[in-house]
Amino acid sequence: MREETWGGLKVRVLGGEDRHGSGSGPVVTLLHGFGAPGTDLIGLLRVMDVPREWRWVFPEAPVELGRMYGAGRAWWNLDVVALEKAISSGKGRDLRDERPEGMEGAASKVIAMLEQGRAALGGEWVLGGFSQGAMLSCDVALRSDTDLKGLVLMSAGYVDAERWKGLMPSRAGMPFFQSHGESDALLGYDAAVALRDDLSAAGWKPSWVSFRGGHEIPMNVLEGVGTFLRGVLERN
Repeated sequence: MREETWGGLKVRVLGGEDRHGSGSGPVVTLLHGFGAPGTDLIGLLRVMDVPREWRWVFPEAPVELGRMYGAGRAWWNLDVVALEKAISSGKGRDLRDERPEGMEGAASKVIAMLEQGRAALGGEWVLGGFSQGAMLSCDVALRSDTDLKGLVLMSAGYVDAERWKGLMPSRAGMPFFQSHGESDALLGYDAAVALRDDLSAAGWKPSWVSFRGGHEIPMNVLEGVGTFLRGVLERN
Protein backbone atom coordinates (compact mmCIF):
# COMPACT_ATOMS: atom_id res chain seq x y z
CA MET A 1 0.00 0.00 0.00
CA ARG A 2 1.17 3.49 -0.78
CA GLU A 3 -0.25 6.89 0.09
CA GLU A 4 -0.75 9.73 -2.38
CA THR A 5 -2.51 13.08 -2.47
CA TRP A 6 -4.80 13.54 -5.47
CA GLY A 7 -7.13 16.48 -5.87
CA GLY A 8 -6.33 17.57 -2.33
CA LEU A 9 -7.46 14.23 -0.87
CA LYS A 10 -5.25 11.66 0.83
CA VAL A 11 -5.64 8.32 -0.92
CA ARG A 12 -4.34 4.83 -0.27
CA VAL A 13 -3.45 2.77 -3.34
CA LEU A 14 -3.27 -1.02 -3.26
CA GLY A 15 -3.19 -3.98 -5.61
CA GLY A 16 -1.55 -4.44 -8.96
CA GLU A 17 1.69 -6.21 -9.73
CA ASP A 18 3.57 -4.86 -6.71
CA ARG A 19 0.54 -4.49 -4.36
CA HIS A 20 1.14 -0.73 -4.46
CA GLY A 21 -0.87 0.08 -7.58
CA SER A 22 1.53 -0.79 -10.39
CA GLY A 23 0.51 -2.39 -13.66
CA SER A 24 -2.31 -1.73 -16.11
CA GLY A 25 -5.27 -3.46 -14.45
CA PRO A 26 -8.60 -1.74 -13.81
CA VAL A 27 -9.07 0.54 -10.81
CA VAL A 28 -11.84 0.39 -8.20
CA THR A 29 -12.27 3.47 -6.00
CA LEU A 30 -14.36 3.10 -2.83
CA LEU A 31 -15.43 5.99 -0.57
CA HIS A 32 -15.98 5.24 3.12
CA GLY A 33 -19.00 6.24 5.17
CA PHE A 34 -19.61 8.90 7.82
CA GLY A 35 -17.55 8.46 10.99
CA ALA A 36 -15.15 5.91 9.52
CA PRO A 37 -11.40 6.33 9.01
CA GLY A 38 -9.90 6.46 5.54
CA THR A 39 -8.76 2.85 5.91
CA ASP A 40 -12.23 1.53 6.75
CA LEU A 41 -13.01 -0.36 3.54
CA ILE A 42 -9.54 -1.74 2.84
CA GLY A 43 -10.32 -4.92 4.77
CA LEU A 44 -12.97 -5.85 2.19
CA LEU A 45 -10.19 -6.93 -0.15
CA ARG A 46 -9.34 -9.85 2.12
CA VAL A 47 -12.72 -11.48 1.53
CA MET A 48 -13.53 -10.46 -2.04
CA ASP A 49 -12.76 -12.85 -4.90
CA VAL A 50 -11.14 -10.46 -7.38
CA PRO A 51 -8.09 -10.67 -9.67
CA ARG A 52 -4.71 -9.77 -8.21
CA GLU A 53 -3.89 -7.33 -11.03
CA TRP A 54 -6.76 -5.00 -10.15
CA ARG A 55 -5.81 -1.75 -8.45
CA TRP A 56 -7.75 -0.19 -5.57
CA VAL A 57 -7.97 3.41 -4.40
CA PHE A 58 -9.37 4.37 -0.99
CA PRO A 59 -9.74 8.15 -0.54
CA GLU A 60 -9.94 9.73 2.91
CA ALA A 61 -12.76 12.19 3.55
CA PRO A 62 -11.65 15.78 4.28
CA VAL A 63 -13.71 16.52 7.42
CA GLU A 64 -12.23 15.55 10.79
CA LEU A 65 -14.99 14.74 13.28
CA GLY A 66 -13.04 15.10 16.51
CA ARG A 67 -12.58 13.01 19.63
CA MET A 68 -16.08 11.57 19.72
CA TYR A 69 -15.35 9.62 16.54
CA GLY A 70 -11.67 8.87 17.15
CA ALA A 71 -10.01 8.75 13.73
CA GLY A 72 -13.41 9.01 12.03
CA ARG A 73 -13.97 11.41 9.17
CA ALA A 74 -16.82 12.60 6.96
CA TRP A 75 -17.41 13.88 3.47
CA TRP A 76 -19.76 16.46 5.01
CA ASN A 77 -21.27 17.00 8.44
CA LEU A 78 -24.64 15.48 9.33
CA ASP A 79 -27.66 16.76 11.23
CA VAL A 80 -27.09 14.52 14.26
CA VAL A 81 -30.47 15.39 15.84
CA ALA A 82 -32.37 14.35 12.69
CA LEU A 83 -30.27 11.22 12.51
CA GLU A 84 -31.11 10.25 16.09
CA LYS A 85 -34.82 10.80 15.41
CA ALA A 86 -34.62 8.52 12.39
CA ILE A 87 -32.92 5.81 14.40
CA SER A 88 -35.57 6.11 17.13
CA SER A 89 -38.34 5.76 14.56
CA GLY A 90 -36.79 2.60 13.15
CA LYS A 91 -37.60 3.74 9.61
CA GLY A 92 -34.39 5.48 8.60
CA ARG A 93 -34.06 8.91 7.01
CA ASP A 94 -35.58 9.86 3.69
CA LEU A 95 -33.34 12.53 2.16
CA ARG A 96 -35.01 12.88 -1.21
CA ASP A 97 -35.99 16.49 -0.57
CA GLU A 98 -32.59 17.49 0.83
CA ARG A 99 -29.32 18.65 -0.70
CA PRO A 100 -26.75 18.12 2.08
CA GLU A 101 -24.67 21.19 2.84
CA GLY A 102 -21.08 20.40 1.93
CA MET A 103 -21.92 17.70 -0.58
CA GLU A 104 -21.12 19.83 -3.62
CA GLY A 105 -17.69 20.74 -2.29
CA ALA A 106 -16.96 17.11 -1.49
CA ALA A 107 -18.04 16.08 -4.99
CA SER A 108 -15.67 18.62 -6.52
CA LYS A 109 -12.79 17.18 -4.50
CA VAL A 110 -13.59 13.63 -5.59
CA ILE A 111 -13.87 14.68 -9.23
CA ALA A 112 -10.42 16.32 -8.99
CA MET A 113 -9.08 13.21 -7.27
CA LEU A 114 -10.39 11.00 -10.08
CA GLU A 115 -8.82 13.20 -12.73
CA GLN A 116 -5.40 13.11 -11.09
CA GLY A 117 -5.69 9.42 -10.24
CA ARG A 118 -6.61 8.49 -13.79
CA ALA A 119 -3.59 10.41 -15.09
CA ALA A 120 -1.35 8.56 -12.62
CA LEU A 121 -2.70 5.01 -12.98
CA GLY A 122 -4.51 4.80 -16.31
CA GLY A 123 -6.84 1.83 -16.75
CA GLU A 124 -10.61 1.48 -16.55
CA TRP A 125 -12.29 2.83 -13.41
CA VAL A 126 -15.26 1.94 -11.23
CA LEU A 127 -16.44 4.30 -8.48
CA GLY A 128 -18.47 3.46 -5.40
CA GLY A 129 -18.74 3.46 -1.66
CA PHE A 130 -20.74 2.78 1.45
CA SER A 131 -23.45 5.00 3.01
CA GLN A 132 -22.34 8.65 2.76
CA GLY A 133 -19.56 7.54 0.42
CA ALA A 134 -22.12 5.81 -1.81
CA MET A 135 -24.30 8.92 -1.96
CA LEU A 136 -21.28 11.00 -2.89
CA SER A 137 -20.24 8.48 -5.55
CA CYS A 138 -23.67 8.70 -7.16
CA ASP A 139 -23.56 12.50 -7.08
CA VAL A 140 -20.10 12.52 -8.68
CA ALA A 141 -21.23 10.15 -11.44
CA LEU A 142 -24.20 12.40 -12.16
CA ARG A 143 -22.34 15.71 -11.97
CA SER A 144 -19.24 14.77 -13.98
CA ASP A 145 -18.36 13.27 -17.34
CA THR A 146 -15.56 11.12 -15.90
CA ASP A 147 -15.37 7.83 -17.79
CA LEU A 148 -16.67 5.17 -15.40
CA LYS A 149 -17.34 1.53 -16.19
CA GLY A 150 -19.75 1.14 -13.30
CA LEU A 151 -21.00 2.44 -9.97
CA VAL A 152 -21.22 0.61 -6.61
CA LEU A 153 -23.82 1.89 -4.12
CA MET A 154 -23.79 0.05 -0.78
CA SER A 155 -26.50 1.32 1.60
CA ALA A 156 -26.85 4.66 -0.19
CA GLY A 157 -29.42 7.30 0.60
CA TYR A 158 -31.37 9.10 -2.12
CA VAL A 159 -30.66 12.82 -1.87
CA ASP A 160 -31.67 15.85 -3.94
CA ALA A 161 -34.03 13.62 -5.92
CA GLU A 162 -35.41 16.24 -8.31
CA ARG A 163 -31.93 17.27 -9.42
CA TRP A 164 -30.59 13.73 -9.57
CA LYS A 165 -33.53 12.54 -11.68
CA GLY A 166 -32.87 15.32 -14.17
CA LEU A 167 -29.24 14.21 -14.55
CA MET A 168 -29.79 10.45 -14.69
CA PRO A 169 -30.48 10.20 -18.46
CA SER A 170 -27.01 11.61 -19.19
CA ARG A 171 -25.53 8.33 -17.94
CA ALA A 172 -28.03 5.99 -19.60
CA GLY A 173 -26.49 2.55 -20.01
CA MET A 174 -24.34 2.83 -16.88
CA PRO A 175 -24.15 -0.49 -14.97
CA PHE A 176 -24.67 -0.07 -11.23
CA PHE A 177 -24.68 -2.34 -8.21
CA GLN A 178 -26.91 -1.38 -5.29
CA SER A 179 -27.47 -3.05 -1.93
CA HIS A 180 -29.62 -2.12 1.06
CA GLY A 181 -30.76 -3.65 4.32
CA GLU A 182 -34.51 -4.06 4.72
CA SER A 183 -34.20 -2.95 8.37
CA ASP A 184 -31.79 -0.07 7.84
CA ALA A 185 -32.47 2.39 10.68
CA LEU A 186 -30.20 5.11 9.27
CA LEU A 187 -31.16 5.39 5.61
CA GLY A 188 -34.64 4.23 4.66
CA TYR A 189 -35.12 1.13 2.54
CA ASP A 190 -38.06 2.59 0.58
CA ALA A 191 -35.92 5.52 -0.59
CA ALA A 192 -33.21 3.10 -1.71
CA VAL A 193 -35.76 1.18 -3.77
CA ALA A 194 -36.93 4.46 -5.30
CA LEU A 195 -33.34 5.31 -6.25
CA ARG A 196 -32.92 1.93 -7.90
CA ASP A 197 -36.17 2.33 -9.81
CA ASP A 198 -35.42 5.89 -10.97
CA LEU A 199 -31.93 4.95 -12.17
CA SER A 200 -33.35 1.94 -14.01
CA ALA A 201 -36.12 4.03 -15.59
CA ALA A 202 -33.44 6.43 -16.86
CA GLY A 203 -31.70 3.59 -18.70
CA TRP A 204 -29.13 2.49 -16.13
CA LYS A 205 -28.43 -1.26 -15.80
CA PRO A 206 -29.14 -2.49 -12.24
CA SER A 207 -27.68 -5.25 -10.10
CA TRP A 208 -29.69 -5.26 -6.87
CA VAL A 209 -29.12 -7.04 -3.56
CA SER A 210 -31.45 -6.56 -0.61
CA PHE A 211 -30.84 -8.34 2.67
CA ARG A 212 -32.42 -8.89 6.05
CA GLY A 213 -30.28 -6.55 8.06
CA GLY A 214 -29.45 -2.96 8.83
CA HIS A 215 -26.79 -0.45 7.84
CA GLU A 216 -24.01 -2.86 7.05
CA ILE A 217 -22.06 -4.80 4.43
CA PRO A 218 -22.85 -8.52 4.84
CA MET A 219 -21.12 -11.30 2.95
CA ASN A 220 -23.81 -11.66 0.29
CA VAL A 221 -23.29 -7.99 -0.60
CA LEU A 222 -19.54 -8.52 -0.99
CA GLU A 223 -20.22 -11.52 -3.19
CA GLY A 224 -22.60 -9.39 -5.25
CA VAL A 225 -20.05 -6.59 -5.57
CA GLY A 226 -17.40 -9.05 -6.73
CA THR A 227 -19.71 -10.55 -9.34
CA PHE A 228 -20.71 -7.09 -10.55
CA LEU A 229 -17.11 -5.88 -10.81
CA ARG A 230 -16.00 -8.94 -12.74
CA GLY A 231 -18.92 -8.43 -15.08
CA VAL A 232 -18.09 -4.83 -15.94
CA LEU A 233 -14.28 -5.03 -15.83
CA GLU A 234 -13.65 -8.39 -17.50
CA ARG A 235 -16.10 -7.80 -20.33
CA ASN A 236 -14.47 -8.01 -23.77
